[in-house]
Amino acid sequence: MKKIFITAALTALSFTASVSAQDGEAVYNKSCMFCHASGVGGAPRAHQEAAWKSLMDKGMDSLLKSVKDGKGNMPAGGMCSSCSDDELKQAIDFMAKKK
Repeated sequence: MKKIFITAALTALSFTASVSAQDGEAVYNKSCMFCHASGVGGAPRAHQEAAWKSLMDKGMDSLLKSVKDGKGNMPAGGMCSSCSDDELKQAIDFMAKKK
């Protein structure tokens, strides 16, 4: 499982350089989708409001800190080292809402 995660992380990191000043969906598609679309490594699946409710209840500042510091299998920066706080917040909002 670790090999899969590491391979996925390295693959996703190769896409993060092109993310700049984009909306939440664009950040998700380039940096978050691999883990959050499938729930790999325990990541809450995107657009499943029930999976995100307890996280969102903690507040955006708490979620942003988790992304920036890393949490569980998610590396610091959430696989988007070039994303601004606003871009990360938009990605969180995008994933937390039903599509």
